[in-house]
Amino acid sequence: MITKIKEAKTTKQGMLDNVMRQFNNAADIIHLNPSIRKILEITNNELVVHFPVKMDNGDVEVFTGYRVQHNNALGPYKGGLRYHPTVDIDAARALAMWMTWKTSLAGLPYGGAKGGIQLDPSRYSNSELERITRRFTYALGDNIGPELDIPAPDVNTTPQTMAWILDTYMSTKSPSERSKNMHVVTGKPIGAGGSEGRDRATGYGVYLNIKFWATHKKVSLKDKKFIVQGFGNVGYWAAYFLEKEGAILVAVQDQFGSITNENGISVEHLFEYTKSNNGSILGFKESTPIENNTFFSLDCDICIPAALGNQITKENAPLIKAYLIAEGANGPTDIEAEEILLKKGIDIIPDILCNSGGVIGSYFEWLQNRNGEIWQLNEVMEKLEKKLEESFKRVIETSKSKNVDMRTAAFIIAIERLELAYIQRGIFP
Repeated sequence: MITKIKEAKTTKQGMLDNVMRQFNNAADIIHLNPSIRKILEITNNELVVHFPVKMDNGDVEVFTGYRVQHNNALGPYKGGLRYHPTVDIDAARALAMWMTWKTSLAGLPYGGAKGGIQLDPSRYSNSELERITRRFTYALGDNIGPELDIPAPDVNTTPQTMAWILDTYMSTKSPSERSKNMHVVTGKPIGAGGSEGRDRATGYGVYLNIKFWATHKKVSLKDKKFIVQGFGNVGYWAAYFLEKEGAILVAVQDQFGSITNENGISVEHLFEYTKSNNGSILGFKESTPIENNTFFSLDCDICIPAALGNQITKENAPLIKAYLIAEGANGPTDIEAEEILLKKGIDIIPDILCNSGGVIGSYFEWLQNRNGEIWQLNEVMEKLEKKLEESFKRVIETSKSKNVDMRTAAFIIAIERLELAYIQRGIFP
């Protein structure tokens, strides 16, 4: 069953409130066309699906899934699917909007979408997750497609999840059409049409943006201390490349707890440990456990929030000692916290720039599938670095010319590209 929700307004405070305030701030500065502003401040389509799935024990559970399509003026909707208890319509709206700004800023031929299922995947077996995923895909039906809306992995979803979606979607098509639908999702396993480098693209992009920032500030990353919240795909790869640059990981926080070692934590050793410890960082012998509420107050140079939204708040922002926040997650810093950080002189590389390596990597995979090409890893990484460096330089230039912070500059660039598209194309009818 699909419920189409037309009303996109909400009084709920949270990520949606944050993204709207960010949008309105930039729109005010550039005096955005009022008619175009009305279009961009609401979503195009919102889907809520309720679907039953039989569990391993024979019981039936009914799940709620979401897919919000914010805007497609620049191309097909693009955005991840996450499996998490916090998934709801407001979170999906906010994340879909951020995807629109992210793809526009990166210069990609995409719009923005987001969604997922409200569940805790740790409570389900692999076979149950497969059935849940396939049933969700079937419920979405023709609301996704390789030239319409292209999902990708997000929190608690993996290349395997994308492979299940691909197979289910293709099974609904005629044999002659199946080969034309490989790019309905990105972030797939290599053997199922995935791209080399897609696994590390987001984390590598976070690292590259930190590197570009360091070059811009004329500082070295060698011996700089950094902390990472979230040691999943994004946090791990960001830490991996920063360590290669000579930076030192001194603390990590995940859903299980927080650990620290002021002399440094080996990224690879910790990663190998988590694989044998049900994904948890706790108990790692080269570290000391600490209280979660002290994590952001640790002595460090760089802080990388790479978990969920609204993690840096007005309560913990005053305690932050880092002089750079690199947003690996979407919306990790709320509005009040950002005001505090900027007043303290702390730089913030905003999410729509900092973690855009993921959607750029997805674009490369989509292109390869579409054109029947296979790129080598070094080719993907070189293209990714070039694309990100272009975005970073534009943000810095706009920040200077408009005398605004990096987030506002990034939003200005993204919104102006969309405004131009609407002005040139007109509005139907």
